[in-house]
Amino acid sequence: MMKVNKWTLGLAAVGLVTIPVTMQAEEKMSALQTALSSTTIGGYVDTSAQWQIGKAKGATPPGYAFNTPSKQDGFNLNVVNLTIQKPLDAQDNWAAGYMIDMIYGPNAAGWNTSVQSYSGSSVSTSDFGLKQAYVALRAPVGNGIDFKIGTFDTIIGYEVYHSGNNPNYTRSYGYTMESTQHTGVMGTYQFCKEFGIALGIANTHNSGINNRAWLGDATRSETYKTYMGAATLTAPDSWGFLAGSTLYVGAINGFNTAAVGTATGDNQTAFYAGATVNTPVKGLKAGVSYDYLGGHNTGGKGNKFWADAASLYLSYQATEKLSLHGRAEYFWYQQNGSGGIAAGLPDKILALTGTVQYDLWANVLSRLEFRWDHQANGTGRLFNDADRDAFLLAANIIYKF
Repeated sequence: MMKVNKWTLGLAAVGLVTIPVTMQAEEKMSALQTALSSTTIGGYVDTSAQWQIGKAKGATPPGYAFNTPSKQDGFNLNVVNLTIQKPLDAQDNWAAGYMIDMIYGPNAAGWNTSVQSYSGSSVSTSDFGLKQAYVALRAPVGNGIDFKIGTFDTIIGYEVYHSGNNPNYTRSYGYTMESTQHTGVMGTYQFCKEFGIALGIANTHNSGINNRAWLGDATRSETYKTYMGAATLTAPDSWGFLAGSTLYVGAINGFNTAAVGTATGDNQTAFYAGATVNTPVKGLKAGVSYDYLGGHNTGGKGNKFWADAASLYLSYQATEKLSLHGRAEYFWYQQNGSGGIAAGLPDKILALTGTVQYDLWANVLSRLEFRWDHQANGTGRLFNDADRDAFLLAANIIYKF
């Protein structure tokens, strides 16, 4: 685009020169430039190396999310993320924007388990997924209600999909139990700095773009939907060292199409409570979370299950570049009123994870992690060998752009 210098503009202002109409038009931003001026592009490349210590080739690893056998004892590309977003303008009462959040690679395989036909469901094994894609809107009601319309992340959980935003590289059993994605409408409202809520309605409890409950179970009404809600409390500035600490609770209830025909109830209820707490020790933060997932007796199948997971987190920022993170968790499970192996998980699991993170390069997250999973009950064998323990050593390198 042609530029006009300040001297020429000054001469034009007093009528000594004339700026051509075409040049004047070029000085103004086009509609396309205006629309893209507040759009941001970002993402990351997530890689790792994992070693399942002391396990024979082909031994089944613990069943937490993304811990597949193919990742053991080698180098991995986990996922590539690309995000294009126009966030809502904080100063605009009628703001509008969008989010497109794309993932590629092994950790994206099967992310969008959308129903493909009226006769049944088909699970996608593609290594491309739309993690989020929604229109964002604000309505000037009270302090302003922000809406998401499309497919968006679940509202519950201490950990998230993007590994670099979690304190540890590997996922917890609580994360593994939770929903990941919903297609529907979500509204959030901030009553004040210390209190906000989120309410939403979606097609199904589980992931799947444009999924439908009545395609998973013909007995369902076409009006059957999944409902969710959450609330966030933030400690005010007057609370001393606790200022900024948060308490979060949320619940989801609806139909899980992925559970149809399995040994678990397909109408499921999830509950989550978690807190992040600042401490008097500079750089030290603590976190706690609890997840519950229950499958109800639906469709005359007589199947029920209850799964619970509790976790404790500690994070310490030792220096500008060095941070230490620990997680202790306990998982327990019952099916039809009694314990039993299900979905690769035993009745009870104890897991401890320690992570050392040192950010040596700009825009690069680098960490080393050791994890111990212990089968805490006496029924079955989780790891397809004689013992009840699994030890993992992993290195994780993520470049964020």
